[in-house]
Amino acid sequence: MKFKDALNAAEKKLFKDAIGKVKPLVQDRVHPAKRTGKQKTQFSKQKDKKALAEFHFSDEFEPNLNHQGPTQYVREGVDSYAAKNLRRGYYRPDLILDLHGLDQQQSKREIAALLAACEKEHAQCVCIVHGLGSRVLKNKVPHWLVQHPDVMAFHQAPLEWGGNGALLVLVELKDKFNLD
Repeated sequence: MKFKDALNAAEKKLFKDAIGKVKPLVQDRVHPAKRTGKQKTQFSKQKDKKALAEFHFSDEFEPNLNHQGPTQYVREGVDSYAAKNLRRGYYRPDLILDLHGLDQQQSKREIAALLAACEKEHAQCVCIVHGLGSRVLKNKVPHWLVQHPDVMAFHQAPLEWGGNGALLVLVELKDKFNLD
């Protein structure tokens, strides 16, 4: 036992000599404070909005999108020129979301957060850059967007905004000018 302890002590000294002077790390954890009643309800409302936003996206839903030509969609009741105007570059994106490096679940959450942010930021047009890669997100993103009630139209982005690897999305703004 003594030989093993001496070896451990010698190894520890050798390690300390090799490392040199070290500054210990400072604990940077933030401990949440207890929430009051008002904060709890605000937190639960935010949680409910997030859950509702993600609720719109189902992986099983297969919309009837035209697979010939560029990816495009116009919601029923919206002027068909909305997609053409997106294609022609009449709209400039207010927000841009880049999905490179994200998996399907992360992408779904980010798109839900983007659409929720559109309401806060009063963003009518957004650009979602999904890339080409293995075409998983290129196929899934339009299927998710079709399901969201605030998406009026989308079209493959012009080259300046990502071309074949991106979509320009037209979002319906609610209560933008309501001053009640």
